[in-house]
Amino acid sequence: MRRGLSVWRPFEELERIRREFDRLMEEFFAKEEPAERVFAPALDVYETDSEVVVKAELPGVKKEDVEVLVRDNSLIIKGEKKEEKEEKTETYHRVERVYGKFERVVALPAEVKLEGVKAEFKDGILEIRLPKEKTSKEVKIEIQ
Repeated sequence: MRRGLSVWRPFEELERIRREFDRLMEEFFAKEEPAERVFAPALDVYETDSEVVVKAELPGVKKEDVEVLVRDNSLIIKGEKKEEKEEKTETYHRVERVYGKFERVVALPAEVKLEGVKAEFKDGILEIRLPKEKTSKEVKIEIQ
C-alpha cells in the first residue's frame, strides 16, 4: 500500500456534493404526496343568558347545499361547496380555493330546546340560534 500526497480538486468535490444534494432532494420530494385540502368552515360559538349562538363562514356555498341538525347536545353543520365549472379553458397559475363536502360537529356548551331553533343564511354567514333549556338538572342536596 503506497501512501503519498494526493491533489485536492475543490471544484470536483463541490460538484460531487451538489449531485448528492440534488439526489437527496429528489428522493425527499418524490415520496411526498400532495396534501389533500379540505374545506371546513370557520365557526364562532358563544352563549347569552337565553341562547347559544353559532356563526359559520360559508363563502361560495348556497343555502340549498347546507344542512343543520341538532343531535345528542351537538350541532351538526354539513353541506358541499361546489366548484364553479366554466366551458372555456384557462391556464391557472394558482389554485387556493377549496371545494368539496364538509361536516362540522360542535358540542353545545349548554342544554338547548329543539323547538325554537332558528337558522339564517345571509352574505355567506350561517347564524344558528338555539334557545337554552330552562330546566336545571342541578339539585342541591342537604347534608344531614
